[in-house]
Order: sequence, then C-alpha cells, then structure tokens
Amino acid sequence: MANDAAFFRAQADRARSDADAASLDNVRDRAMRSVAAFEAMAASAERVTRLRTEREAATAAAQADAAEPVEP
Repeated sequence: MANDAAFFRAQADRARSDADAASLDNVRDRAMRSVAAFEAMAASAERVTRLRTEREAATAAAQADAAEPVEP
C-alpha cells in the first residue's frame, strides 16, 4: 500500500543511496530533501496507524460494554 510506513522507509533508503552516489551538490541536496520528506511521511503513516488501532480498540470496548446486560 502506498501509505504504508515500510514503503516510505524504503523510498527514503533509496533516496539516501541516490544522495550517496551523487557527484553534484544540488543533486545530493535534492535527494536528502527527499529522504527527509519520506521519513516524515513514514512517521505520519505510523502515527495514523497507531491512532486508528487505538480508536478501533476503544470502539470495540465501548460496543462490548453496551452489549453487556445490566443487572438490576
């Protein structure tokens, strides 16, 4: 999936390799900006995944509480 943190990390690694292989400063700088952008996207994707998991767990817990019969 294109929003997967692993994909963004792989792209950052590829950009880092491009930066290491670059002989021109501007090409190296561009690649390093790409590394920073992909790392930020990976962190964001990880945060979204964590928040989604927490929200789903809270929703499941709330539904389980609502489904339990209330004792008089």
